[in-house]
Order: sequence, then C-alpha cells, then structure tokens
Amino acid sequence: METIGNVWLWAGFGGLVVVALLVDLVLMRHGGAHKVTFKEALWWSLGWVALALLFNAGLWWYLHETAGAALANRVGLEFLTGYLVEKSLAVDNIFVFLLLFTFFGVPEEQRQRVLIIGILLALVLRAILIFVGAALLAQFHWLLYVFGAFLLLTGFKMWFAAGKEPDLEHNVVLRWMRGHLRLTDGYRGDALRVREGGAWAYTPLFVVLVLIGVIDVIFAVDSIPAIFAITTDPFIVLTSNVFAVLGLRAMFFMLAGMADRFHLLPYGLAVVLVFIGAKMLLIDVYKIPVLWSLGVVAVILAVTVALSLARPPKPLPGA
Repeated sequence: METIGNVWLWAGFGGLVVVALLVDLVLMRHGGAHKVTFKEALWWSLGWVALALLFNAGLWWYLHETAGAALANRVGLEFLTGYLVEKSLAVDNIFVFLLLFTFFGVPEEQRQRVLIIGILLALVLRAILIFVGAALLAQFHWLLYVFGAFLLLTGFKMWFAAGKEPDLEHNVVLRWMRGHLRLTDGYRGDALRVREGGAWAYTPLFVVLVLIGVIDVIFAVDSIPAIFAITTDPFIVLTSNVFAVLGLRAMFFMLAGMADRFHLLPYGLAVVLVFIGAKMLLIDVYKIPVLWSLGVVAVILAVTVALSLARPPKPLPGA
C-alpha cells in the first residue's frame, strides 16, 4: 500500500485524536447528563470543522516542506474532498439516529451517552474496514469496479428511498433482540442492563445502542468505498473519515431540530454517490481531477440545501 503516512504522522494523528476525544468527553459532558442546546452544539460543530481544517493545513505544510508543493497540494485536495464527502454522508446518519431516538422515546439527557459510545464504536469499525479495504485494493485492482458499481446501485436506491422512513418495527435486528433478550418495560436512568427477578434484563437504551452500531456498519459500507474513489492512501482515507465522524455527535444536536428543513438532502447525497461510483468505474479510462470532484460534490450539496430551504416540505394531511 502506497501511503504518505510515516511513524511521525501516524503518531501525531493518533495523539491529536486522543486529546480531542478527551477534551470532548470532559467538556461536553460537563455538568452531567443534560439536554444539549443548539448554541452549544453549534460551537462544538464549528470547533470540529476547524480542527479538521487545521489538521489539513498542518499536513499540507509538512508535505510542502519535506516532499514538495505538488504532493502537498494533491494530498490537501484529497483530504478536503474526502472530508466533505464523508461529512455529507454522515448527515444521513443523523436523520436515522433522530428517527431511532423518537421511536424509542430516548430522554434528551441520555442521548449524549448513546452517541458517545456509538461514535467510539464507529471509529474502531471504520479503521478496520479502511485497512482491510486498502489491503484488498492493493492486491486486487478490479475491486475498484466492484466498489464503483456498488456505489451506483446505492445511489439509485437512496434516491428512490428518499422521503420514506425506515420501518423500524420490522427491523431484523430489533425483532431478534425482542425474541431472544429479556427487555425492561422502560428506561432505568443511564443503565444499559439491570437485574430483575434474579436475571439480567436489557433496557431500551441498550437496544438503541445496538441499532446505532448496526446502522453505522451499513453506512460505513456505503461511505468508505466512496472515499476510495478519491484516494487509495489509507492515511488520507482514515484521517478524513475520523475527522468527519468525530463531529457527528455535535452535528446531531445542531441539526436535530432542523432535519425537516433539509428534506431534499438525501436526493443530493444519492447524486453524489452516483457521481463517485461513475468516477470509480471510469478510473482506468479517464481520471477525474480531485479539484473537479471537490467542486462537483460542493455544488450538488449547495444546490440541494438551497432548494430544501426554498421549497419547504409539504405539510402532512391533517397537520
């Protein structure tokens, strides 16, 4: 696997992520479980975006000084494009998370706990998938075509599924847990399981956490191939993915109350996936420059958001 990552870059990135997570866990959890306000979530979201951009700037400077401007510029654009794609696809996670919290009536003050654990699991999962994917691509170039076709199909599927809520009642994982686990009839504070009648019983909070983990597996399988269309360097793939996921919790609380206003965004994300899938399928015929990819993705998302705001969703009958 060809990569710009060396021992110092990996160590610096790892140290930065650990410190950022500790600061996030300590400061955002300050005062115990509480409802996160829009203002608080906005500042944290801006902070995570700023951290990602600062990391990219620092990486560009390091490569510019050690390997030259050409490599630094290319890597900087690849990171930025990958970060934008992964951040955009993460918005779809937020819509599903919000549906889950509403469906299970998760108390506002407990949502942070679930998202914290869910994001930590997501980081580990994505790291494993990225290294496995990079290793496979290094050995089997034809997998790029498989990934490209998969993204095309996913994009079309997302387009036709846009505007439709997932049927949680018939979710396979949820039905399995209801049939094989002893569940409590309500929440027990922030506990995931409690002893009742001499046996362990799992709370709805545990069920939500498991479903979030399963959902992230599904979204990771969709989104990680997308960034391999931009770069196959595992260092850039992992760092852009991690920085996109790190801010997911703050972004959830910021957008939770405005989800309906971005009702057309799933259509935009579907078009992005189709574009990236086509880019991957054409890679041996014509390699679309990274700057063009960045521009296309940015324009698609900007137009989708603008149309969402200009054309509010139609009210439900009887609303």
